[in-house]
Amino acid sequence: MKIAIASDHAAFAMKGELAAWLRELGHDVTDLGPDGAASVDYPDYGYKLARHIAAGHADFGVAACGSGIGISIAVNRDPAARCALVSEPLSAALAREHNDANVIALGARLIGVEMAKACIEAFLATPFGGERHKRRVEKLSKPQGA
Repeated sequence: MKIAIASDHAAFAMKGELAAWLRELGHDVTDLGPDGAASVDYPDYGYKLARHIAAGHADFGVAACGSGIGISIAVNRDPAARCALVSEPLSAALAREHNDANVIALGARLIGVEMAKACIEAFLATPFGGERHKRRVEKLSKPQGA
């Protein structure tokens, strides 16, 4: 799978560990930054990840910041991105199955690397539930239709 990953400074170390692990699993990983632990603005990296997903350059995205909240809000500003903030594997699986999420957000200050890996594993292994949820998911990309 093609996976894009981005973070802010608070999640820089976690991003590096997750990117290396995903590559070890055989995924094609694009690291969208940042390139160091110096303070950066999470919206910049959330928007960059969302644009990457919207352009079709990756199948899925992994976003991380201190809490996961800010970067998930930024990613979700793009209608082509459906980013779910999760902290355990069941929510990660349900985000894929029910919401066809294409980006997972993680809080580096709230969960450890092993839990982040478990969330990503569940996220990537779970297919979209399809027809039962399709109508609702389509509305997520068209907020004016609500």
